[in-house]
Amino acid sequence: MQLTKTNFIQYLNCPESLWLLKNKPNEYPNGEFSLFLEKLISEGYEVEEYAKQLFSTGINISESGSPEHTKSIIESDGIVFFQPAFETFKGAFARVDILERKNDMTWHLYEVKSSSSIKTDNKHNHLKDACFQKYVLEECGYTISQVSIIHINKEYIKNGDIESSELLKVVEVTDDLNNIYSATANEINSALNFINTNVSITNCSCVEKTRNNHCDAFSYFNPEIENHSIYEINRISRKKISELRELGVIKISDIPADYKLSEKQQLQVDSNIKKEPIYKKGEIKNTLSALKFPLHFIDYETYPTAIPKVDKLSPHQHLTFQVSIHTLTESGNLSHYEYLADKMELPDQLIQFMMETTGLIGTFISWHASFEKGRNSDMIALFPEYENYLNYMNANMFDLETLFNTAYMDYRFLGKTSIKNVLPVLNSEFSYNHLEIQNGTMALDTWGRLVLDPDSFDDIEMVRKNLLAYCKLDTLAMVKIYQKLIKL
Repeated sequence: MQLTKTNFIQYLNCPESLWLLKNKPNEYPNGEFSLFLEKLISEGYEVEEYAKQLFSTGINISESGSPEHTKSIIESDGIVFFQPAFETFKGAFARVDILERKNDMTWHLYEVKSSSSIKTDNKHNHLKDACFQKYVLEECGYTISQVSIIHINKEYIKNGDIESSELLKVVEVTDDLNNIYSATANEINSALNFINTNVSITNCSCVEKTRNNHCDAFSYFNPEIENHSIYEINRISRKKISELRELGVIKISDIPADYKLSEKQQLQVDSNIKKEPIYKKGEIKNTLSALKFPLHFIDYETYPTAIPKVDKLSPHQHLTFQVSIHTLTESGNLSHYEYLADKMELPDQLIQFMMETTGLIGTFISWHASFEKGRNSDMIALFPEYENYLNYMNANMFDLETLFNTAYMDYRFLGKTSIKNVLPVLNSEFSYNHLEIQNGTMALDTWGRLVLDPDSFDDIEMVRKNLLAYCKLDTLAMVKIYQKLIKL
């Protein structure tokens, strides 16, 4: 049974989920292949193409080429090879990004990453990735004397044609891999043995982890864990999950009254037990009453890319291409304003539109305000002539989401405070379900294709309407939530 480096990282996070994938693929509940993941894969290919430019004599090997095909090409001639494939006798398989033959006939292995740094977290461990590749080649009889990771230079700023030597950084990690090689080799062998285990696996180790770290097969292995479980408690630690499980507690409503939780966590538990919202009317009223009219409910849509598409931008920097503004006056009049860029360009016209729309007056209201503030700071760096306006926005911005930290709690939020969790609970008449575009990733993906490949759409005007409708609902949702809160 074959084990790839992606399989290996999955094994490290949840061995049982990988066993299920390999042994009962028809029963494996594959997670949604998100547009975000698709975007990451696409960007990875794009970065690889730039990495290839660092090697003028590289030989392309078909991405579907077999290890036997690779061997025949490597043994015939050449110094640098792109996408060579290798497989050990036990089934560990590696397709290497770049492999370079050195003068002493040993090899230099390169891993290419679209990130701007070397990551070592559980989900994206680049050193483990590279170590897996090295292990496979060593087991196949190749001596890997040097290993490097090629990643994007976060200091790079696009100015005309992109030079690979400026865009990318080559970081040698040979010593780092030598330090973990023995342990990683043991883990790889354990993974190969585990996926070939004949005994049926009926549970998974993710029960001891927080919700964000659950495998795709969590519900398959733990069908008894439904909504309103302890995993939904906001910022609950692995330690507390373990403690509660030892007490036999799975449902939030079963948590002992004397169990120590944070204020926010306790409010969530209390709401769940009472099956009703819990809110601090006075705190909410005082907070909202302090806001200065007119109130400008604002939301940005942005387009970040690993390879910057516009001059003056850095890798992964957000390009703000759309804004929706709902302005509410003290007398209750509500007006809507919107802007959507029609080409890939810096957002000076968007800023001018906002400035003419709102002026230097009132309070700007957003959801998770750090995002909008961050984009404003980015735009100040690009357009210092708009510094006064954008600084005014940041200094007079209120984050509506903060009221749902401890001032308003509802068990039906399921432990989340995203606007898409809060809106349908507070105002069931409004929903994103009817929209063609239902989240920010769909918005950025759609707009990117619209401006870079418009011929891929049959009705461009309808696509623009769909983009505008999504962003408009984001700000209208804030208005409806505000109006609900102010009437408490």
